[in-house]
Formats: sequence, structure tokens, C-alpha cells
Amino acid sequence: MIRAYKFLLRPTVRQEQALGEMLRDHCSLYNGALQERRDPYGHVSKSTVRYGMQSAQLKEIRAFDPECQGRWSFSSQQATLRRLDKAFAAFFRRIKSGDTPGYPRFRGVSWFDTVEFPKDGDGCRWDSTPHDPVTRVRFQGVGHVRVNQHRAVAGHIKTVSVKREGRKWFVVLTAEREQPGPLPASGSAVGIDLGIASFLADSHGGFVPSPRHGRRAAKKLEAAQQALSRFPRRKAKDRTANHQRAVDKVVQLHGKVRRRRLDHAHKTALGLVRVHDFIAHEDLKIRTMSRAPAPKPGSGRPGAFLPNGAAAKAGLNRSIHDAGWGVFLAILHAKAESAGREVIAVNPRNTSRTCPQCGHTAKENRPTQEPFHCLSCGHTAHVDTVGALNVLRAGLVRRDANPA
Repeated sequence: MIRAYKFLLRPTVRQEQALGEMLRDHCSLYNGALQERRDPYGHVSKSTVRYGMQSAQLKEIRAFDPECQGRWSFSSQQATLRRLDKAFAAFFRRIKSGDTPGYPRFRGVSWFDTVEFPKDGDGCRWDSTPHDPVTRVRFQGVGHVRVNQHRAVAGHIKTVSVKREGRKWFVVLTAEREQPGPLPASGSAVGIDLGIASFLADSHGGFVPSPRHGRRAAKKLEAAQQALSRFPRRKAKDRTANHQRAVDKVVQLHGKVRRRRLDHAHKTALGLVRVHDFIAHEDLKIRTMSRAPAPKPGSGRPGAFLPNGAAAKAGLNRSIHDAGWGVFLAILHAKAESAGREVIAVNPRNTSRTCPQCGHTAKENRPTQEPFHCLSCGHTAHVDTVGALNVLRAGLVRRDANPA
């Protein structure tokens, strides 16, 4: 199994400058390769440029520009070209499936924040000084950078990446390790229903309150964004000291919200995995749920539109994104795999409209947001608990129908 580790880097001033130059040069390579792929579409031939053709040009590019492109790892530059190739593959895949994706775009230096090294020892070396009590990672063109390693790395290192977040630098490792032993069986199964009012409701009647990290930080973020809006948009190298401090403040607040959301997701998922052998959850299509409503053209005059509830839907979308369901489910599946637990996603259709006692399904069973009242048998309960019960039953049926 593959696991990722993320550690804070402690570069010196010169190393931080070199890391910034590495990102800038890889960004330039990415944008140049993207331009090369775009150009043929303006000609009659419409020839296709692929990764193999661009990778073969790297040797000439490095020889032509040794000060910028020639000093960095050849493998990391190949990984940057593969990154662009994956973007185009995803673009055409979505077109074939009937979606309307955006065409791959050019990246600004502030948007390009990661450089990947596909193999440990090729352009980089993790723990490059094993006899030194301080862990260091070596990058070609940068040197030995100090690492704040807060936990041990288990397994064989596969890839190494350097990432910039605001003014901080991180190293991200992926390691292949053997499957750890499963946790002792508890004999418990649970269904969970994700929501807005409560982050999570389980089939045993328990609730996890929604932390609403984004809403709590909304006032500070609004003030920081207003302070930033007073400055004209400029490139990073042309910003004044006050402008840069305003940018850093916004980045710091967003990072704090993201870290709190991740911490809450990890702790909630760990609590479920430790207690239950089987976990069922709704197969939520979060992208579809948070999609903006389509405009309704008015019939009176051109350019007029009818009310479509966009303002109310925007508030709901903010709450959905603030809850972080997608991050939580990804963490839950990863922790369950490590612990030997089973997690199944089920169809969420009518889970909050079906009575868990008699099976009667009707939208009238849920007259308002929270209480559930069955019109057939009179059963009453919290609607999220009802949904979790139905999710658990559907998950058990699916597990028994598809035995491992």
C-alpha cells in the first residue's frame, strides 16, 4: 500500500531563493509545453503534440538554456511534462463523457507550487545525511535542506515532491509499505449521514456537530480581503512590502481554516474506524450538489432573467464546501484500508424519505428540515438518524450481495 508523508522544510535564505527559482523554471517549462500543444490547432494540419515528442526535446532545451533549465533534475522536468499530459488527458476524457471542461490554462508563478521527483535518488535524496541527527533532503540545484521530521517514515520511498504553501516549504513523500495488521474486530456496523446542520449523524443516534471553520473565520477573511483589494494587482516581484503583507495575511487565514478542517476530518474518521468494523455512507456527488443553478431568461426583453434562487444556492454551496465532505470521505477510506475495516458507499436516493420501521417512502414523511414523521405507521425520529439507518441497511445488503 502507498502512504504519503508531509514534512515542513527549514531552508536557508539562499536555499529558499533556489527553491523559488526551481518552481519558476518548471512553471516556464510547463507554459512553454502548453503553448507548443496549442499552436497546431491554429493551422490547417492540426497535428498532435504528445508527451514523447516534448520529452525528447528536453536535452536540447537544457543545452540551450543551461542557467535556467539545465541545472535542474531531468526527471523532475519529465514529471512536469507528464503533469501537462495528464491535464490534456483529463480534458479530452471529460469531453467524451459529455461534460464541458475548461481547456488547460497557463500557470502563473503563484499557481505553480509543486515540483515532483519521480524516484528517490534521481535528482533528490531523502535523508541524505543518515549520520546527522537532523534529517535533511537533498535537491539538485538547491542542496541539503533541513527537514522538520515529526514522525518516522515506514516503507520504501517512491517519490519526493517539494511544495510551497504561502511562505512555507514542505516535502511530500510517497512510501510503499506492507499492509499493516487489522485492528481487533468489534462486531459493530454503522451507517453515517453527512449534513450541514450536523456534520455527521450515525445509525446509533449519535451526532457530530458541524465545526463551520469557514464561517467562524469569515469576518477575519472579509477584513483581510478588503485590505488586499486596496492594492492594484501586481506580480509578486513588483509588490510593495504592505501589499505582500496583505497577501500573506489572506494566505495565512485560508491555511488556518484548511488545517482545522483537515484536523477535524482526521479525528472524526479515526473515531469511526476504531469503533466499527463496517461503515456505510452515502455516495455523494459533491460537484453536482454544489453546482450553481442555470439562469432563467425572461420572456419580456433581451438580457432579462427571472429569479432562479442563485443567492440561496450560493449560501448552501458555501456550507457544503465548508463542511469538507470530500476530504473527510477520502480520509475515512484511507484509514479504513490501513485498519482492515470495510467502507461501502450506497446510493443516497430516498434515504431520508423512507421509514426504517415499515419501509414507506414518500416526500411527505419529511415535512420540514429535521423531524421525520411516517404517514403510514406514525414513526417519528430525527431525519438524519433515519437517513443513517437506511444507509446502513443498504450497505449491509450490498455487502451480502457481493461477498469478498
